[in-house]
Amino acid sequence: MWSAPVAATVVHVTENSRIPAALARLIQRLDGQHSATAPMRPEFNDPDGENWIRQRAGRSDLRNDMIGAIALWLGSVLSMTLFRTAAFYPEPAPLPLSLLLLAAATLPLAFRRRWPIPVAMVVAAAFILVGTYRVPEVLVVNIALFVAVYTVGSWENNRSWAALSRLVVIAAMLVWLLIALFIAATDIKDDQANIAAGAIMSPFVAYMLIQILTNLLYFGGAYFFGDHAFEAARERARAEVRTTELTEQRAITAQQAITLERLRIARELHDAVAHHVSVMGVQASAARTVLDSDPEAARSALTVVETGARTAIDELHSLLGTLREPHPEGSEDTVGSFGVRHIPDLIESARANDLSVIYAVVGDPRPLPPLTSLNLYRITQESLTNVRKHGGQHASVDVRLRYLPRAVELDIANTGDEASASAARTVRSRRRTRHSSGLGIVGMRERVDSDGGTLHAGLRERGGFLVRAHIPLQHVPHEQRDHPNIPHTTHKDPS
Repeated sequence: MWSAPVAATVVHVTENSRIPAALARLIQRLDGQHSATAPMRPEFNDPDGENWIRQRAGRSDLRNDMIGAIALWLGSVLSMTLFRTAAFYPEPAPLPLSLLLLAAATLPLAFRRRWPIPVAMVVAAAFILVGTYRVPEVLVVNIALFVAVYTVGSWENNRSWAALSRLVVIAAMLVWLLIALFIAATDIKDDQANIAAGAIMSPFVAYMLIQILTNLLYFGGAYFFGDHAFEAARERARAEVRTTELTEQRAITAQQAITLERLRIARELHDAVAHHVSVMGVQASAARTVLDSDPEAARSALTVVETGARTAIDELHSLLGTLREPHPEGSEDTVGSFGVRHIPDLIESARANDLSVIYAVVGDPRPLPPLTSLNLYRITQESLTNVRKHGGQHASVDVRLRYLPRAVELDIANTGDEASASAARTVRSRRRTRHSSGLGIVGMRERVDSDGGTLHAGLRERGGFLVRAHIPLQHVPHEQRDHPNIPHTTHKDPS
């Protein structure tokens, strides 16, 4: 039979290695509870990159490590006292040497998260010395070695060094185990080496297999759970980065929404006021011209000015109400309530101001999205205003609203050389101020772009100026539709 001291030396390497998984889960839980409180690095640390660095342990983590190391040392001293009392070794190491080696095997764990690899090397060397000098303690030192190997895997940022250092420790332990087994094999008795009747191997061979398998599970568990803890920390870092990115994206989206809303308000304000102010200017000029020769006509023109002023004030009031609350109570005629069903009112108003306008609806009218309907109304309003301002006395306008199978198209064409020249000047001027917000053709283009459509504004080959808005249509839920309620007959497109 091999000697008891050597056998005990082999046993204490693995006797308590049945609990590596539970121990690793406990350590990982303690690491995870405190690592999130550590300060973030000022530079960007991409968790998806190969060079990701786990954030350093905070003061509370280091304090807990120090308390844990002291507790392990005290536990190892208590365990050694019990093993001495049980006469675990016939000739144990002297007490001062035992205390020193136990301190070397446990107290370095106070710095395990600051210097993982040096601490693991020191603990592993102390572990071998504890067995070699027969220090009667085989419980706490196994825990200390497991923690040291685990910490290298979970906290060492250089993954190549982490893997290499752990393999070196594991290889050294296995070599030491084989040496201890060899020494034990040279001292066994014949009855332990022979195979008993009915047995498949000798007791010594069975013991060696148990030792090797147990140590493989022990160190394999420390290696696996260490890597798993490092990857779990990386996942937490990814979650923090995603949270930060989402917060920043929400802020950017909110700012973009504010900017878009400002542009929309600018367009609405321009389109709501410019049309009526233009009419008021034309009628005021006409009233001044005929004030002495035809007082009745002047009175009629001033009446139109008064009506236009009131309408402009009403639309401004509706716009301000929209700004104060999304849906002003008791107000149905808000800015957002205008649509293609109000285009005939624009046509009649233009005709009442001596502008020749032809209006035709081509195709089968069908419900449109509210924003699309509003944009078509505003484009018509702005186009009529431009003709009135720049078209001259003999300008005429042809307005056609086409319902295509998968789109809606609005054409506003005016005639006259003077209108064409003036419109061309307007287009060139607008192109120079393309980045201004909500004015003229720029405002029309922004409206069409918001619906995913295209806008053409330019001279026609046969004379005049053409504004064409083409907006694709998708399926619109019934509750979100703006019904056209076209009151007049549908026409076929004569062109």
